[in-house]
Amino acid sequence: MIKRFGFFILVNMLIIAMVTIVTKLIGLEPYMTSYGIDYGNLMVFCLIWGMAGSFISLWLSKWMAKKMFGVQLIAPDAMGAGGEIVRTVHRLAKGAGLSKMPEVGIYPSAEVNAFATGPSKNNSLVAVSEGLLQHMNHEELEGVLAHEVGHIANGDMVTMTLIQGVVNAFVMFLARVVAFAVSNLMRSDDEERGGGFVEFILVMVFQVVFGILGSMVTGWFSRHREFRADAMGARLAGRGKMVAALERLRSTTELVSPSHAEMASFKIAGIGKGSTLMELLSTHPPLDRRIEALKKNLT
Repeated sequence: MIKRFGFFILVNMLIIAMVTIVTKLIGLEPYMTSYGIDYGNLMVFCLIWGMAGSFISLWLSKWMAKKMFGVQLIAPDAMGAGGEIVRTVHRLAKGAGLSKMPEVGIYPSAEVNAFATGPSKNNSLVAVSEGLLQHMNHEELEGVLAHEVGHIANGDMVTMTLIQGVVNAFVMFLARVVAFAVSNLMRSDDEERGGGFVEFILVMVFQVVFGILGSMVTGWFSRHREFRADAMGARLAGRGKMVAALERLRSTTELVSPSHAEMASFKIAGIGKGSTLMELLSTHPPLDRRIEALKKNLT
């Protein structure tokens, strides 16, 4: 889940950078006038491009997930363990009120992980890792699948896209406003050396800075939606199964070896304990808090 989310953010940031470079090279800056910035046009310009980046990544999300993870889809009429996973997902999806069943797949990884993605509720994918299937019993697996179906039923990817689009727009807007102000202060020193190039570099730098701050906003929403997906999973599969799934995830975080500690952030459980900054950027709340919320009947 967090790997997909991180890739989603990265695609958006790359699209913003590409837009900045292209518009600068071809001189397409409709918000610039002889008097300075037209803030109304700048906001429209940023909103259009910011939302475009988010919706492009949303549209490609299922395809990218399949390619990134090497997901092998399971046929709806498959026999054996694979068929049981499909039937469980479809039963949970019907219980969540989905009109079209998600695609279901397995991907090769020793990590205990699972994710749901797709551009809409009617065009979605639920995938689990081989490691998760090896380390979870049927009830724990059902809790994980219910959580992922909950993400789809809650429309989390679309909501995240809208939030990311607005954040992108503000990142682009603020970066240009601040870069313009700073370059004006430096103008007397830079006129002969090309103040426009300096302003371009400043825009790129401020986009990175404001992009990190914007990630705190999207991170906060992502942590909130994890609680909502846990609550939906508890309703669909039962609170006991959802709690058991999270407890199993908590116990399997030690499966990441020290030599591959960087992979800890790619677990469905999200990043473990860290600095305050990492907690602000984290897409997942601590598992202890999620388990406590379920046990307190916060659904």
